[in-house]
Amino acid sequence: MTIYVLVPGACHGAWCFDDLTAALRSVGHRVLAITLTGVAERAHLAHAGVNLETHITDVLSALSAEPDAENLVLVGHSYGGMVITGVADRIPERVDALVYIDALVPRDGESCWHLVNDEERQWYLDVDDTGYGVPPMPFFNRRASAHPLASFLQRIRLTGDLNRFRRRDFVYALKWPGRFAVAAVIRTGQERPELERP
Repeated sequence: MTIYVLVPGACHGAWCFDDLTAALRSVGHRVLAITLTGVAERAHLAHAGVNLETHITDVLSALSAEPDAENLVLVGHSYGGMVITGVADRIPERVDALVYIDALVPRDGESCWHLVNDEERQWYLDVDDTGYGVPPMPFFNRRASAHPLASFLQRIRLTGDLNRFRRRDFVYALKWPGRFAVAAVIRTGQERPELERP
């Protein structure tokens, strides 16, 4: 059975996919929308150690409750692209397709920090009073919460090639508030210049 697995971007919860979830279910699809640890309605679980690996584990744990689910379609928005890439690398035999919506598409050893521009990096470093929470941008949904800084800084570890999946789709939204450097890091088969590492 196919399950659509929806992973939100930074500071957002599964609720940002409410309309998409309803539309997919209305035509008979199974959908699993996930709120990541330490974010949105799970903000109470935030601590300095919540990182990208925590979020990859969130999705893998949710899928462990669906042991018969195959042909997974992993959908990631923005930061969620990091998460779905890590999940696909861990369970490639269960994944059919990847969908990146304005999302980061990392190579092995890269982090969000490596993939965004200086403006975005400055946002990461403007942490709240906890010292590890990155506050939502002003134009984010009012339900958005701080996002764990460590998840932006941790390098992803990948062992396989994303080209092994049947499909990889990339969606780039051109009209929305704020500036974001995702356009520079979407990979649809074209290489980008290497970025300086911190």
